Amino acid sequence: MNKGNGLLIRLGRNTLRLLYYLGGLTSFAFQSFYLTFLPPFRRDRFFEQARRSGVDSLPIVSLLALFIGIIMALQTAVQMQRLGSEMYIASIVALSLVRELGPVITALVVAGRVGAAFAAEIGSMQVTEQIDALETLATNPLKYLVVPRFLALLITLPALSFIADITGLVGGGFMAITQLDISAMQYISRVQTIATPTMFFIGMIKAPVFALLITAVCTYQGMSASGSAENVGKITTIAVVQSIFLVIMADAVFSIVFAKAGI
Repeated sequence: MNKGNGLLIRLGRNTLRLLYYLGGLTSFAFQSFYLTFLPPFRRDRFFEQARRSGVDSLPIVSLLALFIGIIMALQTAVQMQRLGSEMYIASIVALSLVRELGPVITALVVAGRVGAAFAAEIGSMQVTEQIDALETLATNPLKYLVVPRFLALLITLPALSFIADITGLVGGGFMAITQLDISAMQYISRVQTIATPTMFFIGMIKAPVFALLITAVCTYQGMSASGSAENVGKITTIAVVQSIFLVIMADAVFSIVFAKAGI
């Protein structure tokens, strides 16, 4: 077998693995989505996951958004002051945060923090045969483990994105007012001009999609765990990397669609 044929064989195998993975992930996501609307509804598990994914993530998301707002205001000021256009600093900060950075940064933080926990917890249960025990007790593992996590992230991720937007705008406003000689009324006026309901909708519509991608990938990887604790660590890393990649890819698709639509 020559080198060229070997390369084609490896390419074919990797393509088949990718298609198999995408097919399994899609089927898994649709099954979980379907089970979301079927009783019983486990409110206790939903509230527990909402607290862990939402409330516990609030400090790090807010702090990160605050610093991003500060950095954006300072870095934008360097260029705007050269052009004598300091008043546009608020517009750039507001547009970037509300439309793009707020939901994307929040999703990345949640993928690294909450998504990793999803994969590790379910992976550990899979390795220790706890999921098999659930099936023995006639309990659907997807309904018991995946659906509460999906519903929790579906609600908490948009809420966290909104808080990130507000916190980032506060950080940008603090630097603009204290360091760039822009009055509070001027900053608020420019933010209100840019942060329209349309811009807010563009940012918020991304959050549920990001929540679906993160939950589907991380729980699917957890369900596929096997062997030892080393494998759980491996699939946790893979889950975080894949979910972050899909979040960025989905944001790029959103950007193209909105650009084509003239929004």
